[in-house]
Amino acid sequence: MLHLPKRRTKKLRWGVAGCGKFTENNFLPAMNLVRKSVVNSVFSNDFSRAKAIADKFGIKDSFSDYEEFLKSDIDAVYVGSANVNHYSQVIKAAAAGKHILCDKPMSLTSAEAEEMVKACKDNNVQLAINYTYRFHPLIRKARELLESEFIGKLVSINLNFNIDFPPGTNFRFVKEESGGGALRDLGTHMIDLLRFFGGEITDINGVVDNIIYSAPVDDFAAALVKFSSGAYGYFNVSFNTKKAFNRIEIMGHRGSIGIENLIGSRLLPAKMTILREGEANKAFNKRGNKLLLLLKSVQKSFLKNEQPLVTGEDGLMNMKLMEMLERK
Repeated sequence: MLHLPKRRTKKLRWGVAGCGKFTENNFLPAMNLVRKSVVNSVFSNDFSRAKAIADKFGIKDSFSDYEEFLKSDIDAVYVGSANVNHYSQVIKAAAAGKHILCDKPMSLTSAEAEEMVKACKDNNVQLAINYTYRFHPLIRKARELLESEFIGKLVSINLNFNIDFPPGTNFRFVKEESGGGALRDLGTHMIDLLRFFGGEITDINGVVDNIIYSAPVDDFAAALVKFSSGAYGYFNVSFNTKKAFNRIEIMGHRGSIGIENLIGSRLLPAKMTILREGEANKAFNKRGNKLLLLLKSVQKSFLKNEQPLVTGEDGLMNMKLMEMLERK
């Protein structure tokens, strides 16, 4: 019998910095489904937490020293720590020659974000930002329809992301650690979607406020933006709404696209409805693991050392737009 050698598939070796609930309940379970990636190390300032996560997911190394973590058997780092730590952890990972997937928002300030982008370029490493909504199949389809002008010239985009998240001990309610509340946590996703659908934003106006909860960070934000194309976009986000219609509505001069059960929803299949002049209404249902699809895309770009779909520059522009809105 002829015995051929097994073909070895190069795997991307990951380190995970930050052991919060998203890492435990979302990131690591999704990473287990990515065939060409393996998580070799985890880092937390609390070693017992790092060790517990490593044991739970069968990860060989755990650290509470970030420099030692970077010296471990890894090619890439997921920075999933509190927002205040993104800047220093990305800068150090870039200097160590690691590709980086950074959680959103990428930093506390746009000045930090600029330094992060420069550090990655100077060290020839890729920097991706964790904007998962871009990767849902219906989001990609909507953009395809917009690019082909299937619903005519774009007129407006309306996005809503409203949840109930009462003030507590989470780092998101400590302004020095998060940079802000609903805008920085949810609005950053909506700004990215607006840019993904509508292109560059030339102006932004709106409000950042507290309506229900008295907290050090905002529980509501809303904004009207203008795209370079002349079209407009609107979003509102909140931490103060127990039941909400979180929808995507895209209007063109010949028709409209609506997407439901996607923003803020994980269990239901998302639904796209298309209204078009002279045609019967069409509706489609589609499930999609946004995070898994993002990880597969990022893995491919890191293995080939190619620019990812969501770049550090996207994260930087997002930071600048949020700062502009907060100054209004």
